[in-house]
Amino acid sequence: MFFYRLLARILFSAYALRLRLGGRGEAYAERIGRVPRDKKTDPLLWLHAASNGELTSARTVIETLQTRAPALRLLITTNSDTARALARDWGLNAVLAPLDMQGPVHRFLDATRPAALVVVENELWPERLTACAARGIPVFVIGARMSATSARNWARFPGLARRVMESIGYLSAQDTASDARFRVLGLAPDRIGPVANLKSAARAKPTEATLPFPRWATLLAASTHEGEEEIVLAAFARAHAENPELRLILAPRHPRRRDQVERLIAATGLASATRSRGGIPGPDTVIYHADTMGEMDLWYAAAGMTFVGGSVVDKGGHTPFEPAAHGTAILHGPHTTNSAPAYDALHASGASVEVRNSEDLSAAILRLADPDAQMALARKASDALAGLSADSGLAPFYTDLARAMDLPDIAG
Repeated sequence: MFFYRLLARILFSAYALRLRLGGRGEAYAERIGRVPRDKKTDPLLWLHAASNGELTSARTVIETLQTRAPALRLLITTNSDTARALARDWGLNAVLAPLDMQGPVHRFLDATRPAALVVVENELWPERLTACAARGIPVFVIGARMSATSARNWARFPGLARRVMESIGYLSAQDTASDARFRVLGLAPDRIGPVANLKSAARAKPTEATLPFPRWATLLAASTHEGEEEIVLAAFARAHAENPELRLILAPRHPRRRDQVERLIAATGLASATRSRGGIPGPDTVIYHADTMGEMDLWYAAAGMTFVGGSVVDKGGHTPFEPAAHGTAILHGPHTTNSAPAYDALHASGASVEVRNSEDLSAAILRLADPDAQMALARKASDALAGLSADSGLAPFYTDLARAMDLPDIAG
């Protein structure tokens, strides 16, 4: 831990200094662990989700905990301002996570006194986890992901890896490959629960489409990344030239890129409106720039077909479970490693369409601009992914968490 702490102190201190000199007082205070002292005595659950994707994947878990244990108090920490804002939009108590140094971590723990920590996916910060274990705070990791590259990196520091693995009381991996890698790194078998991909627990939130677009003619480009909007817009413009009834909802992964994305949209010459600017789409609007957080359910409800972002550019691809839950036909690029088992199941059933460039995507849009074709593909996707549900796999987690926090059994 000595060398890790030395490196962390250098890097994180520089980061904290930039926050302070940049006038970001709230972010600076939260990052160094200066959060309001919790004076309540009933147990607090600390749940950490790094960014929007991890937080969204944990939403069903959060809602399940709130339903089954309504007296439970939750504190959410994130690494990004947008994820913190999203959690607050859901009505949750949320702050930025303490930097992984002794001072910030212990300051945070002294102030909040959590009864347990739940870590979502792959945020295995050594200082944070070992400090919790030293204080007798049980650590749960759910939907844990460990890539082959990450496993090799951890293996280079066996002492550090051993201490981190010993700090984890319960871990549920999101796939069998990750499960095996955690075992190789030394996580005791009796601390490993069933494989459970959190994203597979996605459920469609009750909502009504509010856009004046026909669903069968509407494509949602969900969680696109830099370099991907150009491909989507070129494909859509080409398809729209052949079928003027087509409409596009463009929902970039990072709303802070609004100005850049607006310039790309303007270059198409098609009529558009931007959500964050109060733009209201009308009958002549062709592209709706949906650049706000926490409203993806609205866009899924409005779209008969969805292109899943992060898959044409190499970002590993976002989850197909959300579009499948909303009954929308799924299109995606070749980069799908983040949810490989799910995409493998889709491929095996012919339940999604893979595209590699704007020409492929344009052709797929035109081919799927038909309600019967969309319904058939969406039904195949739902059937293909049904066997990957996380609900049963998470039951031991809920049971162990209830026991650790002295709650009634919340396994359901």
